[in-house]
Amino acid sequence: MLRRGFLKRTAAAFAGATLPAGRVLAHEGAAQAAVIPPREVAIAEGIPAGQIHVMPDEFALYWTLPGARALRYAVGVGRDDLYEAGTFLIQAKKEWPSWTPTPGMLEREPEVYGKWADGMPGGIDNPLGARALYLFKDGYDTFLRIHGTNAPSTIGTAVSNGCARLVNEQIIELYEKVPLETKVFLYPKVGMA
Repeated sequence: MLRRGFLKRTAAAFAGATLPAGRVLAHEGAAQAAVIPPREVAIAEGIPAGQIHVMPDEFALYWTLPGARALRYAVGVGRDDLYEAGTFLIQAKKEWPSWTPTPGMLEREPEVYGKWADGMPGGIDNPLGARALYLFKDGYDTFLRIHGTNAPSTIGTAVSNGCARLVNEQIIELYEKVPLETKVFLYPKVGMA
C-alpha cells in the first residue's frame, strides 16, 4: 500500500467540506470544547477493512471500513523527536486505564512526571483518558498508545510523548469498534527519517 494513494483519496474526500462541531467529555462543570466529529471518507482501493492508519501530518486517524471507506478522526500526535513511525498490533485494551510515566519521560521532565513515578490510577485526570489501545511490536509493549484525553485543545497538535490521542468521547467510540490484534500503521512525519 502506498501512503501517497491513501492520502490522495482522503484529501479529495475533504476538498471543500465543512464539518459540524461535536462535543467531548470534560470535567464536570468545565466548558465543553467543540471538536470535529468522525467523518466517513473515501480511501484508496485495496486497503483492508479493520485497520488503523495514523497520518501525523494531517493529525488524522483512519479506521478502515469495507468498500474503500474509512472513519476519519482528528488526533493529537507525539512531538517530532518522540513520534515513532511503524507497524504495530493492538494486544491490550483498557477502560479508564492507569498510567505510569516511562523512564524516558521521568528522565526528560522529572519535575512534571516525578510525582507519578509509581503510577496514577485511571480516571478523568489521567492522561490516558477514558480508553487506551496498547501498541505492541514483535510481542513487546512499545509503551505507545492510542488513547483518550481530557485536554481537547491538544487535538491537532504534536505535544505528546509519542502517543496518538483522541477526545474521550471519540476514543470510547473507536474502542468499541477495534478488536485485539488490529494492525496499526503510524506513518512517518514528512521530513523525518
